[in-house]
Amino acid sequence: MDQIPPVSIALEKLGIPHRVFHHAGQVTSLEQAASERSQRPEQVVRSILFRIGENDFIMALVAGPAQISWKKLRQHLGQSRLTMATEEEVLEVTGYRIGTVSPFGLARPLKVLIDPSVLKEEEISIGSGIRNTGIILKSKDLQRGLNEYEIVQLI
Repeated sequence: MDQIPPVSIALEKLGIPHRVFHHAGQVTSLEQAASERSQRPEQVVRSILFRIGENDFIMALVAGPAQISWKKLRQHLGQSRLTMATEEEVLEVTGYRIGTVSPFGLARPLKVLIDPSVLKEEEISIGSGIRNTGIILKSKDLQRGLNEYEIVQLI
């Protein structure tokens, strides 16, 4: 019996329609995850945690393999110093391991920045909180489920 991912439980509580996708084996790339989910890489949303200060973090959502522009992120936040969270920080702040992170069901509330690329796609997939499992949902439902977010050009 497959375990119910924590993100699915969080979305159920919010009344957000979604489906859980279990990969048959190990997922080693974004392209593989997309292909097995019958999606394009641009539909796979990565949730990236940044440390913006002492015990202060922000999550950025970006579609597909695109890289976040540090310059745009720093300008938006009005900060010259920020770093990607360490593996330990990601686990402590989100409750999830790298590769399974999602903006839902977090260990503590976080402000979320959404790159417009995420909302270009009608259907997207996000981390589920457990390995080799994704959550597929509509991008409008992603927005509906988040309470504190901002749409910001990040790439």
